[in-house]
Amino acid sequence: MSETDLGVSSGTTNREHATTVLNAVQSSGQHYRNGLGMIASENIISPLVRDIVGSDLHGRYAEGLPGKRYYQGCDDFDTIEALGIELAQRVFNCSFANIQSISGTVSNIGALKALARPGDRITAVSTADGGHISHARMGAVGLRDLNLTTYPWNEERMEPDIDAACKVIREVQPKVALFGQSVFLFPTPLREMADAAHEVGATVMYDGAHVLGLIAGGQFQDPLREGADLMTGSSHKTFPGPQGGFLLSSSTDESMHKRLNNAMFPGVCSSYHLHHVAGKVMALTEFQEFGRDYAIDTVANAQAFAQALAGEGFDVLAESRGYTASHQVLTRHGETDSGAGAKAAQLLEEAGIITNMNMLPGDTKAMTPSGLRLGVQELTRVGFTTSDMEMVASLYARVLLKGEDPKSVKKDVHALKSQRQTIGYCFNDEGRSGYPV
Repeated sequence: MSETDLGVSSGTTNREHATTVLNAVQSSGQHYRNGLGMIASENIISPLVRDIVGSDLHGRYAEGLPGKRYYQGCDDFDTIEALGIELAQRVFNCSFANIQSISGTVSNIGALKALARPGDRITAVSTADGGHISHARMGAVGLRDLNLTTYPWNEERMEPDIDAACKVIREVQPKVALFGQSVFLFPTPLREMADAAHEVGATVMYDGAHVLGLIAGGQFQDPLREGADLMTGSSHKTFPGPQGGFLLSSSTDESMHKRLNNAMFPGVCSSYHLHHVAGKVMALTEFQEFGRDYAIDTVANAQAFAQALAGEGFDVLAESRGYTASHQVLTRHGETDSGAGAKAAQLLEEAGIITNMNMLPGDTKAMTPSGLRLGVQELTRVGFTTSDMEMVASLYARVLLKGEDPKSVKKDVHALKSQRQTIGYCFNDEGRSGYPV
């Protein structure tokens, strides 16, 4: 492949390439520092976590488990990982924790490797109804070559149709019954469906990637007490740590613990990014101190934001249920598959509001959906409160309903965000900014 194919000028020096990268990194930091980051799958890390992620650990290996390594030089990391396992068990109230996963998707791949063989049956939420891509044939389910059946969906309640889903589980008799979503407004009615799954010998797996911090903060649901045998999740969404994932279980079955550990290493990870694991451990420490307040404030902000958007005249989904019980808010901006969500996201970015288009029930085309999926967890992290949510909603309305020039609105976005620059819910004695420069 030539430099031209890569979009690189043949006359550009390597020093200039380095400058291009550094400038783009700085520009990205400023983009978020000055704007409103409202993508539901993102968050920012605390100053202490950021220091750890940039430490010498980034280039080191520690294959295996604490005290059982394939490399020398791991004693200090053994201390870190052993503490992290203990903290994760405490924070998530579980008997087993593996903190090595490098993402939520890798957590899912590892879990499915441990729980099912190629050709086994699995049930999950359809991506069209908000399921994550790793729950689909295009993702981890397909990678493991599992036979997928999706649950019937209750659009009004934005959850699986309980009776119909239980019927499907009993008919299909899956090896794994997978619950959880990427579009995740309300707790899953897990108890009833888990009972049906256990009747047919299925393992119940709950993907809590988006809501893991809300779960740990006691503000969503408690899957491991509601029938889930295993919970996976991301460490960088409502759980405000570095990029990474978790495998968690309340099972006391040692053979299952061994399968889960082996599925992570050597199953799906060799190097599991020690700097991110150590960052997770620091985030767990901070979460023990501040996590419950953060979860409470995040849900309160999401509910206030949804109500404010509805008051401005937006079509906010799930009105009959109070719009949301998580960090997410869903809005519809046009007809099914119209691309209205994509257009709305572009206009908002021009105004300094960073969101993502998203398929809503009825949409079939991921690149031309009708909706937006909005998250308040990052704004909450830097001090936005329920009283700020009306102002944020009014900025949306000015761009999308009143047709104001996004560049004009952007000035007010920057002015609002300039008042909210210091990260909270963490050990932050130096008062450093939450955003990289």
